[in-house]
Amino acid sequence: MRATDNGVWDPFGTLRRGLWIGGGQWAGKTTVARLLAVRYGLTAYHYDYHDARGHDDRRVARRVRLGQSPDAPDPDATWVNTNPQEMAAETLAGFPVRFEWALDDLRGLVSGRPIVAEGWGLRPELVAPIIDSPRRMVVMVPTEGFRERQLRELPRTATVGHGVSDPARAQRNRLGRDRLVADDAARSARRLSIRVIEVDGTQDADAVADIVADHFRPYLPPLEDRGH
Repeated sequence: MRATDNGVWDPFGTLRRGLWIGGGQWAGKTTVARLLAVRYGLTAYHYDYHDARGHDDRRVARRVRLGQSPDAPDPDATWVNTNPQEMAAETLAGFPVRFEWALDDLRGLVSGRPIVAEGWGLRPELVAPIIDSPRRMVVMVPTEGFRERQLRELPRTATVGHGVSDPARAQRNRLGRDRLVADDAARSARRLSIRVIEVDGTQDADAVADIVADHFRPYLPPLEDRGH
């Protein structure tokens, strides 16, 4: 059995060789990971996609084990009848459990090149014990101006869930939660000497990917290996 230096089960060495992009919502993490995957022949793991689709059975099973209803929480309870501080606290408390599910996904991946994993649930304090150097991770957070631009331009940011009684309040709560979670990720990263990249929209996605690629340079294959 193989393990990381911290004793985390890592049967194929995928976790210790991984590159990690964490941070806030709407910072462009998915786009950057996709660009790096195409440029360098990496395998990209998108946390949000797997968490929303592949982990639901685990989520239901966990609710049952805790004596809760297997049904999803009421949308109003989640988004409307709450506040950003409560939502952020609940989100942060749930990340460690969800991180273990992501690690299980990643353990099943084998690649001759590093795997780049991205998502807001890939928290610095959870990733740091696995990696051999802080340089294997970056945390991307949007500035307030860039977040507002994303809200205007990305269709998927326009609504929150389905069936909420007060969509405007739900959206305000979500945005407040996202700010708090992003700020917490940046503080955690700086405490662990993990690089924080503030995305303000003055550079396009390719330019931001260049910055991230330069940070990951020691672990990336030469571009000429990809036929460039």
